[in-house]
Amino acid sequence: MKKLYIKQKVFSIGEKFTITDENQQPRYSVEGSFFKIPKEFKILDENHHEIGVITKKIFSLLPKFFVEVDGEEMITITKEFTFFKPKYSIDSQGISVEGNWWDMDFDVRAHGKKIADINKKWFTWGDTYEVTILDESMEQVIISLVIAIDCVKADESAASSASSS
Repeated sequence: MKKLYIKQKVFSIGEKFTITDENQQPRYSVEGSFFKIPKEFKILDENHHEIGVITKKIFSLLPKFFVEVDGEEMITITKEFTFFKPKYSIDSQGISVEGNWWDMDFDVRAHGKKIADINKKWFTWGDTYEVTILDESMEQVIISLVIAIDCVKADESAASSASSS
């Protein structure tokens, strides 16, 4: 079992943040494309090798995000049409999310078996998520999925604040 911590920097213009281990050692970094279209986030390991890419589809009626891990598209997150609370579906190869992923309190499962537990840590500066990885062979998929969910949440928050202005 391994614990990782995703702490987004508050007011980070370049949309960069680091994923650390329990000893505050950097294990992954996430870099967002500031001016690139389509919007893209790259996940790099501690040796700066790309392990995942999250891309938002730009020409789509409803928002859609693609998640690649090691160059293979593995997960698609799509907003569903609803009149009230935003709803998203996660389409993947045997990966499912159970719990309240909107509040970052959920489990990740592979073919029904729990492989990770994600919990938002309260009373921290910025958003911090604790990721407990139960199946370390799925670590890159788990990290990529959690970052993608966070991207979806940020996109939804930006869209709702733009529409209320």
